[in-house]
Amino acid sequence: MKVELVTNLKRQATKILAELHVSKEPILITEHGQPSAYLVDVQDFEFMQRRLELLEGLSRGERAVLEGRTYSQSEAREKLSKWLK
Repeated sequence: MKVELVTNLKRQATKILAELHVSKEPILITEHGQPSAYLVDVQDFEFMQRRLELLEGLSRGERAVLEGRTYSQSEAREKLSKWLK
């Protein structure tokens, strides 16, 4: 992973962004020698957000199963019948 100082980002933003779009590799931005932020390509960020939403949905489903909040197929069909017509 590439690391850039925040001052370099300020001075060379266009160049750094161009490299990011080509490499698709996140860039760690540091301030005073400490990690401050990650710079990521828009498409990669949106992909990560969609993946996170899917994982959160799976987690909610697993929790529902563990807590016994599930329906049989016939119960689910009955509850959803108004949308299945």
